[in-house]
Amino acid sequence: MIEKVIIMGAAGRDFHNFNVYFKQNPRYNVIAFTAAQIPRIEGRIYPPELSGDLYPEGIPIYPEAELSKLIRTHNIDLVAFSYSDVTHTEVMHKASIAMAGGADFILIGASYTMLKSNKPVVAVCAVRTGCGKSQTTRKACTILKGFKKKVVAVRHPMPYGDLRKQEVQRFSSYKDFESNQCTIEEREEYEPLIDEGIVVYAGIDYGKILKEAEKEADVIVWDGGNNDTPFYRPDIHIVLFDPHRAGHELLYYPGETNMLMADIAIINKVDSASSRQIKKVKSNIEKYSPNAKIVKAESPVLVNNPGRINGKRVLVVEDGPTLTHGGMPYGAGVIAAKTYGAAEIVDPRPYASGTIKETFELYPDVGHLLPAMGYSEEQIHDLEKTINSVDCDLVLFATPIHLTQILSINKQAIRVRYEYKDHGSPLLEEILFDTFKAKSLL
Repeated sequence: MIEKVIIMGAAGRDFHNFNVYFKQNPRYNVIAFTAAQIPRIEGRIYPPELSGDLYPEGIPIYPEAELSKLIRTHNIDLVAFSYSDVTHTEVMHKASIAMAGGADFILIGASYTMLKSNKPVVAVCAVRTGCGKSQTTRKACTILKGFKKKVVAVRHPMPYGDLRKQEVQRFSSYKDFESNQCTIEEREEYEPLIDEGIVVYAGIDYGKILKEAEKEADVIVWDGGNNDTPFYRPDIHIVLFDPHRAGHELLYYPGETNMLMADIAIINKVDSASSRQIKKVKSNIEKYSPNAKIVKAESPVLVNNPGRINGKRVLVVEDGPTLTHGGMPYGAGVIAAKTYGAAEIVDPRPYASGTIKETFELYPDVGHLLPAMGYSEEQIHDLEKTINSVDCDLVLFATPIHLTQILSINKQAIRVRYEYKDHGSPLLEEILFDTFKAKSLL
């Protein structure tokens, strides 16, 4: 009997799971995707150009809120949960909805969806969104280049636009952002790597992406998204932990899976976390992933001309996903504001426009910080309008990119950013060198 399937996703892992697990399997008939986390990605079609011969009309994408209705309307047999950074409790709430409707509920094992490369793969993943993957990816790339390796980064998917144009994407210059109509979130991830001369691949079909990346790489660095597991089977699996959210490594899916698979466990942000928080994370790693080599790291805040912050009423613009589904109460912008003597952090909510106002309504815990949401031209316009409406002296852009190159701002602005820094011994470079040597990868 052919099983009718719904894949629950957020425009990323769901498409990958379809491609490698369901697409060519005649046992299954995928009726629909559902979409969550990212605004306005539903109402699209996973196009026939990507869905294959079994799906000549493509596959519709519905809001996740319609899951129960879809199960009953189509007599669904199986619901496959396929997105990340969700509490274990919330995953089981989704399972309960599926089972109440008469469907089975599955989580596809990480090993089933990891593609094998003919080049060494170093994966940088995390137990939560906002742990510091991006700066660690950059650090890993720098270290590997020091080993005389040609490094190519492959980024976890963010296909929020025209899916037909996003099957395989290669980024090596800022011009590629324009031609691929990148969102702010995409640019946040790609731009810092390109600034360091690293070619970045992303898209939808990670089998085809892998073949292209292998043509120009000695080593592939998997640049993970959220707390998802790697799409490629790693030779070295680096996992980031955040002591500001100590204990979350045991509470979120699939972050705990990453912890259990870690070869190298990096406890980040030890320069700003308490010794009690750091000890708790370290204890959990030692108990549940005893073979992982533990590295401690700092995330120092870097600000040009920090004296300009002193005494100013500032608007803090933080990384969007970290504040929203990442659940972080603050980021680098708040640290910079407090460290360098801002008179006030101005609340942007009374000035919020359009889709930015909707974001605050959807994520009320964001509070008096402005998430850098930019998943569409409309949302980028609303972000710009909101910033320009706020009554403040200075804007602190705490995102990995130069937002002033995208937005036209009527206020003075300063960029705030994080970088990776080892906190004592062992150094990440030492651990990577020893591991590469032990695996005969050098």
